[in-house]
Amino acid sequence: MIEIAPRITVDEKLRFGKPVVKGTRVPVDLVLGNLAGGMEIEEVTKEYRVSREEMLAVLDYAAKVLGREEVKGVF
Repeated sequence: MIEIAPRITVDEKLRFGKPVVKGTRVPVDLVLGNLAGGMEIEEVTKEYRVSREEMLAVLDYAAKVLGREEVKGVF
């Protein structure tokens, strides 16, 4: 298991190596998808038994990953 960001880990034996909330099997993309689908942070924390701080860590991780993304050849 490798911690790739605060409260976010990757383990090739867990969820096919996708980033998850540390100490859980909850994938980052699942959390983001639920938020994008309209769930409130409080609903997601109850549904997946993660803390508000872990939810904020997921959002921070996603923002940093997207912040490094470069889109080429579109313009």
